Parts: sequence; structure tokens; C-alpha cells
Amino acid sequence: MTDVQYVAPRTLDEAVKAFAAASGAAKILAGGTDLLVQMRAGILKPGLIVDIKKIAEMTAVEELKDGGFRIGAAVAGAVLRDHARLKKAWPGVVEATNLIGSTQVQGRATAGGNLCNGSPAGDSVPAMVAAGAIVTIQGPKGRRDLPVEKVPAGPGRLNLTPGEIVVCFTLPARPKGSSDAYLRMIPRTEMDIAVVGCGVSLTMDKGTVTAARVGLGAVAPTVLLVEEAGKALVGSKVGAGGLDDAALAKAAAACSAACRPIDDKRGTIAYRTKVAGVLLKRTAAIAAERAGRN
Repeated sequence: MTDVQYVAPRTLDEAVKAFAAASGAAKILAGGTDLLVQMRAGILKPGLIVDIKKIAEMTAVEELKDGGFRIGAAVAGAVLRDHARLKKAWPGVVEATNLIGSTQVQGRATAGGNLCNGSPAGDSVPAMVAAGAIVTIQGPKGRRDLPVEKVPAGPGRLNLTPGEIVVCFTLPARPKGSSDAYLRMIPRTEMDIAVVGCGVSLTMDKGTVTAARVGLGAVAPTVLLVEEAGKALVGSKVGAGGLDDAALAKAAAACSAACRPIDDKRGTIAYRTKVAGVLLKRTAAIAAERAGRN
């Protein structure tokens, strides 16, 4: 077996330098819950591991002056779960990140690693898409920002240039009457891969939806921002029975129409397409109920 070198830089500049110098032979260790499993299985054989968990910027949760949040790419899900103000502002994002693996895994697993694993079924990604998260990336040529939905390029592939590292996620400030939610469908009760995942973020004013974003996972080669579903929800009113049925039906149809899934052992094309619409209705209802309390 080829020897693997390991470095744990203290600064982002050092991490980028080491990562870029390896010319594609290096892997980033954020939590390691995917990387180490894949190495043991012989799927990955990196020449260098760059551990980013000792870099302060990448392991911090910062509340911004405008009320938004900056989450380092190496922050574990368990840390987000215990951050009261983040959890109040973005409960769906926190819920989604804490569906990655078991309780033990959540002590290591990160939203940055979940995104960079490139899986269309990653739980935190649809919630981040719904949230309108912006990803900050740093490489040998400096920093740039991308909407989170623009980072995946396909299963296991990212729109990053050689040597670039995901640094953090920025979540916008929440207007009054805003909240979000994330639901997934899995065959088992826990610790399974999503057959479909759905994130919804809503803002309401006097019982009317004024803004909405919808993210769908496990239904296409990449996680999707379903703009038509968000548009369908805007303008709908919340009554005694919850969100308007016609708006929900239109948004659900938009989700199903956006699906480009595959048949596999976890679900058929027809099943995933149907479930996408069902999850939209359920997730939007939770987000609206939460937003009504804010």
C-alpha cells in the first residue's frame, strides 16, 4: 500500500498551498466520515490528506452584523445543533445537517464535506439551496463566491478549479416572518440515504407568502433549485388549514416536473417523481407554520 502523507495546517493559505502542490493527489479532511470509509474500501488512494479542522476560520460559526450567519466548512453538525441562535433562524439547515449519519458521526460530519462529496442525495445540500446559501471558495488564484447550487457538477464532481477549497457557507439574514424546513424520504427510520430530500424556505407577511425557495435532492445528477416551485408558493395565503391547497399542488407539480432521477435499489423513477411532490407539500407546511411563529 502506498504511503499517505498527512498535514494539519493552521491557516487557510497553508492548506491551499499544500492542496494545490499535490496536483490532484490530495484530499481534504473536513470530518472524514466519507473520506476514511472510501480509503478503507480502496475507492480512494490519496497521496496527501490535508486536515482543515485546525483552521479557525473553517471551524467557527459567526453571527454577522446584518443578522446572517457564516458557517465554516469544517463545522460539525453537532456544533450547529447546539447553536441556539442559528437553530432559531435556520432550523431546516440545522435539521438537515444533523441527518448525516448517526449521533456519533454528527460529531465529525460537516456540511462542507457533505457538499464536496458530490452526492445528489446529500442531506444538507437541499436545505442550503433553499436557504440561498453562498459558498466561499479559496484557491491559488484567490477567493470567489458561488451559490451553493452551482457547486455540484454531477455525481462526485464539483465546479471547483484545481487547488480550490470550500471555506464557508454564508446564510442571509432572516426577515420577520421567515423560517425553513427539511424532510427526506428514506426506507429505514434513520441512518439511511435519502430517496428524495426537500428543503423549503419561506417568508410571510400578514399570512401571505412573499418569498420562497425550494431545494430538491436525490432526484437528478445534482441537487436542484426548483424556481418554479418557489414562484408557485409566492402570493399564497395561509388559512386555518395551512397553506393554500392550489398553490401547494402547483408547487408539488413543479417539483415532480423538475425531477430527472434514476432507477436504483432505493427507488424507481416513478416513485421518486411522485415523492418529490408529496415532500414539497409536507415540508412547505412545516416551514409556513414556523414562519407564522416568527
